Parts: sequence; structure tokens; C-alpha cells
Amino acid sequence: MEDIFNKAAGAAKFIKQQITDLGNLCIITGSGLNPILEEFKIVKKIPFSQIPHLRDATFHKGEFLVLEYNDNRYCALSGRLHYYEGYSAAEVAFPIRILFCLGIQKLIMTNAAGGLQSHYKAGQVVLVKDHINLLPDNPLRGPNESNFGPRFPDMSDAYNKEWRKQTIQIAQNLDIKLEEGVYACFQGPSLETPAEYLYLNKIGADLVGMSTVPEVIAANHCGMDVLVFSIVTNVCMPIEDITPTTVESVIEVANKSIPVLKKLVFEMLDNLH
Repeated sequence: MEDIFNKAAGAAKFIKQQITDLGNLCIITGSGLNPILEEFKIVKKIPFSQIPHLRDATFHKGEFLVLEYNDNRYCALSGRLHYYEGYSAAEVAFPIRILFCLGIQKLIMTNAAGGLQSHYKAGQVVLVKDHINLLPDNPLRGPNESNFGPRFPDMSDAYNKEWRKQTIQIAQNLDIKLEEGVYACFQGPSLETPAEYLYLNKIGADLVGMSTVPEVIAANHCGMDVLVFSIVTNVCMPIEDITPTTVESVIEVANKSIPVLKKLVFEMLDNLH
């Protein structure tokens, strides 16, 4: 059986045969957050379904994009894979392996999340500083591929501290309130129960969602710098005030956060050059 590194390298080779200048930073968008990419010029678009060994997204429209902004190249994953779609954590994280083989060194990720702090507001942007993996799987489970990283990677700075510090300063300069929080990952697709919200709050989570963590683990394994923004799309505290949540309402609230998220992302990109 072909190992994961050779598969990722093969997928990267397929992409490089179509376009070579990709930059070294990738943006990964979550539910309702694709409009972030509208300000970029799209240089190349490749559906996930065309990339060798890469599973196709069933909830999001999965596309690999090459973008241009202020004469600089970036790439993006418009949409992502989820554990609840029936994929393993390794399959969910496989796009990160491809990015590593493409020479990508930095990742900016976004996601939609439930807020577990009563002072959070729907549409608020929170900078993720750490996570709690509640999936029954880990993308590094199984034989280690040393081309990516060590058998037992340290996770103490998975959400790059220096990059977060710079981002908080940028937010202050833009007069944007930006808190940091801990993101917990549930497998889904059912949303959490009130008892689960209480449990998550007690174990130190500020946010809950169904993505991001497998990708961050894989990126950390590969030595990439990672920055993650969560959009609070529904506030889950206090428990007695919870109202039913729908996918449509999540996407609607996420869309409303786009202006703030765009300001942060583009100011950060300007500061990288």
C-alpha cells in the first residue's frame, strides 16, 4: 500500500504541474466564510475531486485555489473535509500533508463555532490559542511518516504564540476587540446537548466545533505556523437561554463577521511583506 507521504507528494506534483508559484501561506475557510476570498484575484482553481488521493468534500464545496493580492501569491482551501462525513482524522488532515509537500509554511484557518462564554456575542471573532481534541481519532495514529515530522510531536505551541501576539496588536490598531479562546472539537454531525455544553465549559473550552483540530495537529507535526480564527455563530451559555440552531443560521451569522475578518486577514498579509 502506498504510504501517506508518497500520496501527498503525488498530489502536490499534480498541482505543481498546473501552476508553480503558490507562495508559502494558505488560507482555509470554514462554514459561511468563503467571502473572505473575494478580495483576491483567483489565478487557478482546482476541485478537490481532481486532485489525486484527495477525498471530496460533501458539505463544503472543496476547491484548491491559487490567489493573488498586492502582487503576492497565496493559496487557499475553499471548504474542508470533516470527520462527520465519514472520513478518518488522517483523511481530514490529508490536505495539510499536500500543502507541506507544496512548500507551504504558514496556515490561516477559519471556522464557525459555538460560544461557551456567556459574554460572547453572535458574530464575534475569537483567536484560538489552544484546543481540546474530543474526536475518537488522531491524524497521526498509525505508523509515523518521518518525512512529515517526529513520532511524538510537542503540542505546546501548536497555535503559534508570536503570530497570535502580532495579530492581537493588529486588532488593537484596527480598534477590533479580539479575545483568545480554547477550541474543543466534537465529531458531529449532531450539535451538542445542553449537558455537553456544560461539560465543555467545565473542562476549559471557550468554543466548540467539528473541524480544525485534525488539521492543526497535522500542521504542527509538519512544523507549520498556524493561526486560527473562530466565528461565534451561536452562543451556548447560559444554558437556559439556548435556542435551536440550524446550519442556515450558522452561515448567516458567519457571513456577518466577514468585514471584521477581512480587515484582520488583509492587515496581517500586509504585515508579512
